[in-house]
Amino acid sequence: MSHSPAFVSCSSLSFGWPDGTPVFDGFQLSVGPGRTGLIGLNGSGKSTLLKLLAGELTPGEGKLSIAGTTGHLPQNITLDTALRVDEALGVRATRTALHAIEAGEATEANFAAVGDDWDVEERALATLDQLGLARIGLDRTVGELSGGEAVLLKLAALLLARPDVLLLDEPTNNLDLRARRRLYAAVESWSGVMIVVSHDRELLERVDQIADLREGEVRWYGGNFTDYEEMLAAEQETAERLVRVAEADVQRQKRELADAQVKLARRKRYGQKMSDNKREPKIVMNARKRAAQESAGKHRIMHTEKLSRAKERLDQAEGAVRDDDRIRIELPATQVPAGRRVLTLNNLCLAHGTRVRGEWELRGPERIALVGRNGSGKTTLLRTIAGALDPVSGEAVTHVPARFLPQRLDVLDESRSVAENVARFAPQATDNLIRARLAHFLFRGARADRPAGTLSGGERFRAALAALLLAEPAPQLLMLDEPTNNLDLASVRQLTDALESYEGALVVAGHDVPFLESIGITRWLLLDGELRPTTAQEVRETLWHT
Repeated sequence: MSHSPAFVSCSSLSFGWPDGTPVFDGFQLSVGPGRTGLIGLNGSGKSTLLKLLAGELTPGEGKLSIAGTTGHLPQNITLDTALRVDEALGVRATRTALHAIEAGEATEANFAAVGDDWDVEERALATLDQLGLARIGLDRTVGELSGGEAVLLKLAALLLARPDVLLLDEPTNNLDLRARRRLYAAVESWSGVMIVVSHDRELLERVDQIADLREGEVRWYGGNFTDYEEMLAAEQETAERLVRVAEADVQRQKRELADAQVKLARRKRYGQKMSDNKREPKIVMNARKRAAQESAGKHRIMHTEKLSRAKERLDQAEGAVRDDDRIRIELPATQVPAGRRVLTLNNLCLAHGTRVRGEWELRGPERIALVGRNGSGKTTLLRTIAGALDPVSGEAVTHVPARFLPQRLDVLDESRSVAENVARFAPQATDNLIRARLAHFLFRGARADRPAGTLSGGERFRAALAALLLAEPAPQLLMLDEPTNNLDLASVRQLTDALESYEGALVVAGHDVPFLESIGITRWLLLDGELRPTTAQEVRETLWHT
């Protein structure tokens, strides 16, 4: 890294998509050394901002300045499977020249290729070891690595390059608990500028400040995610109190306006009565009438303005209260009686050698957490139960209607609208019924007509979940594979809300232990060659701290 302080700065930055959809307009940002957690709702522009900072997108207007070099770990990583590990790390040419010099080819070109990087192999191997990848070496190909290992390999390449500014977009997606622990350690040891987009609470506990991106602006909160939640809760309590005060003021101004109008009406009737009885000279009565009209006008304007200002204060107070929509649904048809047999696995043998010996059963509305390292076979087991894969031997039998939501959310037809996608799973339901149900999943009005291909990550997940939960017959066994991947924190809360309403049996494969604990898991299962019972505490100890 360079010795001068690195920083990131955006001034009056504007960016929009080719179809005219605006993302930023006059955006301001300034980030110095330290670890910054960038959070916000799905679709708020977090990933877009990182791509702008990385130079992968060009702003329409404004100024973007970065002091120092930049490294970017995108959310979806694609590496050429034929690449060697040292190529992916960016050290192949230096390493080749170094080996040539050691073999006696002391050419000027080889010395130029090595430069001052004589310890390139040691640094590369040390970086791989830091991230738990020491066993893969430098000569294997990317195609031999798991998805989680590919993420860590890309991070290793960035750490080797030693950029001044490191941009990480959902880096813990697809990582098992051991790999996450390695990544957390790398984050904690970072001394330059880091901006990390994540929904992973454990990761956000390790940042120095939180940047909350909302409606095109950033609000700053010092400290980690727990500090952020405490400060936000205090802010919201104050905002809600101000709303109550503003509501009371509006009601008071309405009463005062009504009282003033009654008084003015009485004066008008009194003046009219005096005029009718002709008890005063005409010139006096006309003067009194003009004065009354002027007074009435002034009172009306004064009280109307007071009411208007009170309403403005209420609008401002309400604007400070966050009203992130929450999913509110009832799913009685998904109910499974206690003790009813839901799923049976008999001497099941999967591809890659994973086994379930003897007979294993799931009964009643149990909530199963399926955990294990990357590559342990969790997805394979769920796909086999769902009927998408055949077992090598044995059988998996579901005794109730079942649905499976894969990581890639490919249950949706990209070209169809949200409502049309749900209709595919519930062909007997009327359009009005489908739209009424979708409103509970926050797809109201025209939102239900949006094509699935245009949805953000969180919206896409909600649409896929709605399609499965509203299916006919209603699923009494629901299987979810890494459901919190690519979801922002608000969407994770929405998923938790939806699962609170679900009354059937649930099997969730994942590495997000805090999320699994939040949805009321009744049984924990570890898949490590075989399927065996475990506990949340054991999961943390065996897959986290070892």
